[in-house]
Order: sequence, then C-alpha cells, then structure tokens
Amino acid sequence: MRKNLRVAAYAICVRDGQLLLARSPAPGGGFEWVLPGGGMEHGEDPYDTVVREVEEETGYLVEPTGLLGVDSVRHTLPGRYGREVDHHGVRLVYEARITGGELRYEANGSTDMAAWHPMDRVPELRCVRMVGKGLSLWRERPAAGRIRAAGN
Repeated sequence: MRKNLRVAAYAICVRDGQLLLARSPAPGGGFEWVLPGGGMEHGEDPYDTVVREVEEETGYLVEPTGLLGVDSVRHTLPGRYGREVDHHGVRLVYEARITGGELRYEANGSTDMAAWHPMDRVPELRCVRMVGKGLSLWRERPAAGRIRAAGN
C-alpha cells in the first residue's frame, strides 16, 4: 500500500467574537467551511506556511501569536488504479492575529470565499471536523497541545 504524509498549518483568527473561515468545495457536492491554512511546501517552515496560506485564502496578513497544538489523523483512502493509500495528515494549529490586508476571495485555489462568522453560529455551519478540533485547541489550550476526540 502506498503511503502519503501531508503536513499542514492552519490559523484560528478570532476578532470581535467572530471566527475567520474559508469555504471549500465538499466531496459529493456543495461547500463546507474550513480553517484558513493548508499544506506545507518542501523546505518551508510551518510558521511561514500558515502566514502564506491565510493570505492566499483570505487576503489578510497575519502574525501567528502561538502554537495551539497538533492534530494527527490517519486514513486509508482510495488511490489511483484501485490501489489504496495509507494517508497520514499532521496539522499544526496556530492562533493568529490580523495585521493587515483586506478580506478577499482566493482566485483559482482550493477555496472560493472567506468570511467572518459569529462564534455562536459556527456550530450551525457545514464545517470540516478540523474547525471543531481547532476551536477545541483554542478554547482549552491543552498543555500537551493535543485534543483526544472520539474516533481520532
């Protein structure tokens, strides 16, 4: 079985009781909200990854103010030619503050929209699991930087 490792960095940006999210096409159709962020490029520092990805997806310049934690997931996924892939995702979650830029949508990227959402309305949105995990890290700030959730 082919193995795939993907390391990514994401930002939790909270301002005036609102969370910044990006919208991405969902498998099977429709859309789902995601944390701004994404995959590291070879040789790139995760701090630089989150700064780059947030700007690409939202138009904002950010300063990561703290590493909230790390989430690690492993799945078997369908691959090409019927071969399964052992996928391991390592996701670093930073708290970040907006330092400049203006809200805009990503062109020709993995997301098509970015928006601020009131924190109390986030549970009503169609979000990927990582949004909840990131918010748990932000709220709980575990010393070990790790949230153990059911099914993880």
